[in-house]
Amino acid sequence: MLSDGENFSEQSGEALYANVCAACHMNHGEGAMGAGKYPALTQNQNLVVGDYPVYLVLHGHTGMPPIGHMMSDDQVAAVVNYVRTNFGNNYENEVTREDVADIR
Repeated sequence: MLSDGENFSEQSGEALYANVCAACHMNHGEGAMGAGKYPALTQNQNLVVGDYPVYLVLHGHTGMPPIGHMMSDDQVAAVVNYVRTNFGNNYENEVTREDVADIR
């Protein structure tokens, strides 16, 4: 769902995940195999440090496209915090918009 053809309009981490991430990582973060491997986000130890998923959202990696240019710092923080506190993850050190800006 794009608000102006270039940027995502969703603001909550849950809505961003559902409309931007779930197509590849699946509704419950279980990941998938298909044209490529879409890693599971469930109980994912790569999410322990918030900088790692922030970097991936902003700049992409391997099969994941960079989508940070279509999100504000608040949106990136929201979706990363959502993933880090759902799907069996319970990483409590929240990512802030300032963290995202520093990595951007």
